[in-house]
Amino acid sequence: MRVYHKAYVYLTCGTDLLVFDEPDTPWLGLQVPGGTIDPGESFLHGAMREFTEETGLELDVAFDQFFAQDIPFETIPPVGQYRPHPDRPLRGRHIRRNYHVRLASRPDTEWEHYEMHPSSGGDPIRYRFFWVDLFGDRARNEENFFAAFGAPLDALRERVASVAKAA
Repeated sequence: MRVYHKAYVYLTCGTDLLVFDEPDTPWLGLQVPGGTIDPGESFLHGAMREFTEETGLELDVAFDQFFAQDIPFETIPPVGQYRPHPDRPLRGRHIRRNYHVRLASRPDTEWEHYEMHPSSGGDPIRYRFFWVDLFGDRARNEENFFAAFGAPLDALRERVASVAKAA
């Protein structure tokens, strides 16, 4: 089984989470920025690089690892919108490190950006970025998220709520 090392960024502003969809492949559902770690690259540096490549934004803030996942894609239940694109196979074991990043203000409400050099090869991928309320119905339904991206959200909600209480 092929092993992929992945890093993802769960960017929040208050109780809002940055997500994206792919307008050209709408059946994938919601995702968060991140992706495959390059050989010799740390999970943290990979998360930072992938975030910039996918969003077009550079962050100069703390990245805090908050959730790890070990997902064998062959056995992931076909829940919600888990439907990989035929040209972008996901077979294998995905070892993920998920980072939480907080912003005081949003860079924008919605925007599109292209990942010009996807790790799986092929044409550039168009992403549409926008914010969802972590405590709203859309984010509470894991079936709205592609490939277990919704699984860390309970842990993220606890982190966001604890910061709000401390403030």
